[in-house]
Amino acid sequence: MTQQAAGAGPRLGIVLPTRGVVLADGDAPDALHIVEMARLAEDAGVDSVWVGDSLFAKPRLEPMAALAAVAIATSRVRLGTSVLLAALRHPVLLAQTAATVDLLSEGRLTLAMGVGGAFTESQQNEWVTSGVDRRTRAARMEEMVEVMRLLWSGEPVTFHGEHFDLEAVSLGYRPRQRPGIPILLGTHSGEGRSRQPVRAAKLADGIISISDTPEEFAAVRQRVAEEAMSLGHSPGDMSSVYYMTVNLDPDAERGKEEGVRWVTDYYGLNFWGDRWGPYGDADGVIERIQRFVAAGADEVIVRFASYDQPRQLEIFAERVLPAFR
Repeated sequence: MTQQAAGAGPRLGIVLPTRGVVLADGDAPDALHIVEMARLAEDAGVDSVWVGDSLFAKPRLEPMAALAAVAIATSRVRLGTSVLLAALRHPVLLAQTAATVDLLSEGRLTLAMGVGGAFTESQQNEWVTSGVDRRTRAARMEEMVEVMRLLWSGEPVTFHGEHFDLEAVSLGYRPRQRPGIPILLGTHSGEGRSRQPVRAAKLADGIISISDTPEEFAAVRQRVAEEAMSLGHSPGDMSSVYYMTVNLDPDAERGKEEGVRWVTDYYGLNFWGDRWGPYGDADGVIERIQRFVAAGADEVIVRFASYDQPRQLEIFAERVLPAFR
C-alpha cells in the first residue's frame, strides 16, 4: 500500500453497503447502488472503498464480484475487503479472484482478512455449509496467506500443509501489484486473541481493527511492532487501519435512534454497544478519527449506520473530510 504524503493527513475510506442494500430491498437489492456510491466517494475525495463479507449469516452482495464492478467504474480509490472471511474459501480460487480484481483495478486492491466469528447459530452454519471445521479457521487462514503469496509470485507452487495440498499449481498470470496484493489481518486486543499480533507480524502487510478503543489499538500496534522486530521485519512497513461505525445527522437524537436500529437490524443485536459510534455527531466523528490517528492509524474507514447511505456520504464529504485535508 502506498503511504500518504507527508502533511496530507490520514487516509480516509468508506464501507460500501453490500449488506445495506439487502436490508433496504430484501431479495431484489439494487446492486448498482454500490457502484454509484463508489463513484460518489471517489468524486468527493475519499481515499478508499471497502466491502464486508458473509455467506448467509448476514446476507449481502458477494464482495469480490462487487469490487470487480467498482474497479471498472472508478479510477483512483483503493479497493478493500473489511474483512474477508478467507477461511470459508479455497486459496487457489481466492488468489485467482483477487488477482483478477487487482488487474481490473490496475493495482488498487487490498485484502483485509479475518478469522471470522462463530458466535451465533447462523455463523456456525456458514462453516458447516462450507465444509470447514470452524475450530481450524485460524490455522487454515494462515496457510491461505502463504499459498496465495506463492501463487502471486508467478512460479509453480508445490505446497503440502495441514489444510491444503498443491502440486505444481500456477495461475498463469500475476496481480498488477508486485510482489503481490497487500494483505491486512484482523488484529485486536482481548482474551483469546494473543495469537493475532504474532500472526500479523509474521504474515501480513498490516493490521485492521474494528472493536478496540484508541488505547487498546495503540497497545496492539506496539505488540505487533515488537513481534515484527523479533522476526527481523521493519514495523514501519506495516499499515494500521481502523474501522469505525458511525451515523452522521444534524439531529443527534435522530442519528442515534437510526444508528442503533440499523446496527440491530444488521447483526440481530446491538453487537458492540458503545464501542461503535458516535451517532448523529460530525464533530464527534472527527474527534474519534483524530484519536485513532494519534494512536497510530494511517487509515480510518467509516461504515454508515444508516438507511440513507448517499446522504451520509454527502455529510461526511461536507463536514468530516475537510478536517483532514
